[in-house]
Formats: sequence, C-alpha cells, structure tokens
Amino acid sequence: MSTSKRDHDREEGLDFQPKFDASGLVTCVATDAATGDVLMVAHMNDEALRKTVATGEAWYFSRSRNALWRKGETSGQTQRVVEMRTDCDQDAVWIRVEQIGAACHTGRRSCFYRKVEAEGGGAKLVFVDAERLFDPSDVYKK
Repeated sequence: MSTSKRDHDREEGLDFQPKFDASGLVTCVATDAATGDVLMVAHMNDEALRKTVATGEAWYFSRSRNALWRKGETSGQTQRVVEMRTDCDQDAVWIRVEQIGAACHTGRRSCFYRKVEAEGGGAKLVFVDAERLFDPSDVYKK
C-alpha cells in the first residue's frame, strides 16, 4: 500500500491504527471527564493501549521504569476511562477519565499545577491549584 493511501486510511478510516514512535509509544493526554481539566500526559505502548480498551481502566508505559503500569495500582488514585479518542494521524490519544483522587504522583489533582509567567526576558513558575490530596512519601514507600 502506498504511503499516501496508508496515511489517508489512518486519517479518514475507521480502523484504529496507532502510529507508535521509534520507542514504540504514543502520547496520551488524560482529562477530567466532568470538568475538561488536563490531568496528566503520559505514554502508552501497544499493551497499555490494549489493556486500557479492554478493561476501561487507564494503563500506561513508564519510560523511566521501562514498565507497564495501571494508574492507581500503588497509590489507589485510579482513572476510569469514559472515552478514548485518537488524533488525526493516530500518533496520540486523548482519554477522558473519572479520576479518583489525585492524578499526579506529587499528590496533586493534576500534573499541571504550575503556571509559566514571563519575567525579565525569561520565565518563572508560579503554583496554581497546587494543594496536595495525599502525601507521596506515605504512598510511595520504597
């Protein structure tokens, strides 16, 4: 099949054909199904995608640990998938979730708890919506 035909099928067809990067991953954006707030950005490999679709729970691939993980398996802060979408060329997915507890490993509701502001030709970070819902040191004991 020619590249243009394959691209057209991926962009206009109804077959789910994730386009994984060189590491075998696609980017996943998770948002709160009720509010639309962005909760986190993570990565999924083929197995994580398949498990997410099959179970209705969010599964990811940790690049730092080189391992598959189900959201909440350690912390109890789970994500039930309400809807999954893919972008036009299927190299990213968006999941709308019911978040139980915090999405961020820092104990915050969202991983996006700092705002970037311009300062003197550069940028600085300012905390917003940064209240912790749990203490990570109590949850992630090594």
